[in-house]
Amino acid sequence: MDPAGDERPGARLAGKPPPGSRGAERAAARRRKDRRGFAIAAASTAVVLGALAAIVVTSPGWDDIRNTFFSTSVFADSFPAVLDGFWLDVKLFLAVEVAVLILGLLIAILRTTRGPALFPLRAMGAVYTDVLRGIPTILLVYLVGFGLPATMLFERGSLFVDPIFLGGLALTLSYSAYVAEVYRAGLNAVPRGQREAALAVGLTETQAMRHVIAPQAVRRVGPPLLNDFIALQKDVALVSILGPQEAFRIAQIEQLEAFNYTPLIAAALLYLAVTLPLARLLDYWERGQSGRTI
Repeated sequence: MDPAGDERPGARLAGKPPPGSRGAERAAARRRKDRRGFAIAAASTAVVLGALAAIVVTSPGWDDIRNTFFSTSVFADSFPAVLDGFWLDVKLFLAVEVAVLILGLLIAILRTTRGPALFPLRAMGAVYTDVLRGIPTILLVYLVGFGLPATMLFERGSLFVDPIFLGGLALTLSYSAYVAEVYRAGLNAVPRGQREAALAVGLTETQAMRHVIAPQAVRRVGPPLLNDFIALQKDVALVSILGPQEAFRIAQIEQLEAFNYTPLIAAALLYLAVTLPLARLLDYWERGQSGRTI
C-alpha cells in the first residue's frame, strides 16, 4: 500500500501526488494562488487599459485622430493592396533569414579557428563584422542598392541589378554581421573539453565542429538569434527606398491618394501579426532555457 493510503500502483508512476497527500494539497494551493494571481492581473490590466482608452477617447482631438488614422472606410479600401504587398515582405524575410543563418555561421567559424595559416581569414571576418555592424542598415541599403548598379558590371535586367535582390543582399550583409557575433559567442561558450573529447575519440577538427561544437552553440544562442530575426522582419521594409512595391511603399501610396494615414496603420497591423507571435515564441524559448515560468 502507498504510504499516503493510495493503493493504485500507477499513482506513483503517473508523477502526480496521491489524493489527500501533502503534495496534492500543495498543488491545489498553488493552483488557487495562480488563479487568484491571474484574476488580479486581468483586472488591473483592464483598469489600466480602460483608463488609457478613456483619456484618448475623451481628448479634444479624438475626432480628428479617429478620422485621420482609424477610418474604417479607408482601411477597407486600402487593406487588400497593402496585404498583397506584404507577401513580398514575407518572402524576402524568409529568403534573407536563410542566407543570414548560413553566412553568419560561416563567418563565426572562421573567426574561431586557431590555425596560424588561417589568420588572414580570421582578420577578414573581424573586418567584415566590425565594418558592417558599424554602418546603419538603411545606409547600407542605399550603398548596395544604388552603388552596385552604378558600377555597370552587370547587364540591365539581370538579377544583380534587380532592386529586390539588392535590398535582400544589403539586409543579408548587415544582419549576417550581427548574427556572426551571436554565433561566435555561442561557440566560445562551449567548454573546451568538448572539442578535446571529440578529437580524442578520433573525430577531425571539421567533424568535431560539425557534430559536437556547432550544435551545442546553436542551442545556446537560440533566443538572441530569434530576437535578431524579429528586428530583420521589420527592417525588410527598408527595401522600399529602392522602389519595390512592398507593404510600406503601397501604404504610403494609398495614404497620399486618400490624404489619410489609415493605410499606414493597416501596414503596421500586418507587421505586428508577424512580430508579436515571434516575440511570444522568444519569451517561451527563454523560459524553457532558464526553467522559469511566469
